[in-house]
Amino acid sequence: MRVLLSAALCLTTLYAAGEPVPSYFRDVRPVLQRQCQGCHQPNSLSSGLDLTTFEGFAKGGKRGPAFRAGAPADSLIVKYVKGEMKPAMPLGGAALPKDQIEAIQNWIAGGAKDDTPAEAIDTISSDHPPTYAQPPVISALAFSPDGKTLAVSGNREVLLHRADGSGLTGRLIGLSERLNSLTYSSDGKLLIAAGGTPARFGELQVWDTETKKLKRSVTLTADTLFGASVSPDATLIAAGATDNSVRLVEVATGKERQKIGNHENWVLSTVFGVDGKRVVSVSKDRAAKLSDTESGGFLENVNLLRGELLAIARHPSKDIVVIGGEERTPYIYLMDRPKVMKIADDTTLVRKLPRQDAIITTLAWSSDAKKIAVGGLSAQVNIYDADTGQPIAACSGHKAGIYAVAFSPAGDRLATGGFDGHVRIYNAQTGEMLKDFVPVPLMVSRND
Repeated sequence: MRVLLSAALCLTTLYAAGEPVPSYFRDVRPVLQRQCQGCHQPNSLSSGLDLTTFEGFAKGGKRGPAFRAGAPADSLIVKYVKGEMKPAMPLGGAALPKDQIEAIQNWIAGGAKDDTPAEAIDTISSDHPPTYAQPPVISALAFSPDGKTLAVSGNREVLLHRADGSGLTGRLIGLSERLNSLTYSSDGKLLIAAGGTPARFGELQVWDTETKKLKRSVTLTADTLFGASVSPDATLIAAGATDNSVRLVEVATGKERQKIGNHENWVLSTVFGVDGKRVVSVSKDRAAKLSDTESGGFLENVNLLRGELLAIARHPSKDIVVIGGEERTPYIYLMDRPKVMKIADDTTLVRKLPRQDAIITTLAWSSDAKKIAVGGLSAQVNIYDADTGQPIAACSGHKAGIYAVAFSPAGDRLATGGFDGHVRIYNAQTGEMLKDFVPVPLMVSRND
């Protein structure tokens, strides 16, 4: 105890004498965002502690204030992250690096000041949802398996709409500034969102669709996540990352099971195989890689390397995938080749679909297996017969690029969204537009 008190007094004396004090905003807050806010946020107040605001951090939780200015040795946050109090934090995760613990200690020793700029203070919550002056870019869409709900990405939230676009039914507000993908579990009980805040953290959100409550928030990386998918038995989530990895996370616990490092560039989309024992991921490194979900081991490249890949979708009942990206041509591949070869070739190619007018950014395979939708940086989405590759319909009306497409469970409708911030719903057989709407509530101008 005397040693701890002596060290604390020494630190306090140093900072009083003019030594630089770590910044809450630059040094401490990013650690809390990355390592702690998944469990300690308004939608998931573990131990009654909210670490998304300085006020919540200072107030603390059920065991009292999280820190005492000038006294790091007496501060709960320090005791927990150093493992001096149980359970050690982050709960179930690796211990914080020494430099991050020291930054927290030294910030507390230096007076624990809040230097958050006014413009960076987070005011968004369930009671104060995001406001919009104009429609945001839509990066993700998903129909619920029962066909009643269409989930749409917004800023810091998922917006739930009636499937026909006739009205907003819910707003799921979380931490991530951007949500890059949305997907439901096959039983419809869970909605998974993947995204994050650029250059700060990547997050997986697991929402209970019945209660519309956040079951789990898992922060995994120092940048946003992409292309999440759920295993057929709803036990695992896969997501791509900017550190060239695929992350596999257990749905029940939020524990990261595997960090698969088989790619050489950003991983932008993932799909599980039919039995959930394998995952295919596509990357800017041009490869569609097949990996074992149990070991994380590389099995083989599915495709012949061409341009950078951005999107993948799987046949609803077979181990067949369609991929697309920079090269503008959608390719349909078997996940398994006739011979086990760990080089990229085209022995698994089933067929090519027509070349698109621009880079492909999104793909969807209808649940009846009959149709494939292709969207990209052109303003038109094309629908093809999955068995023959022949065009079925062209869906037009957007004013800019498309980043998300989703078939309804019955396969008769297609929802699209992208740069212009509108969701459009089409007859998937004819391409007729059935609905065009802005999915977010817009602020009313005083001149209106």
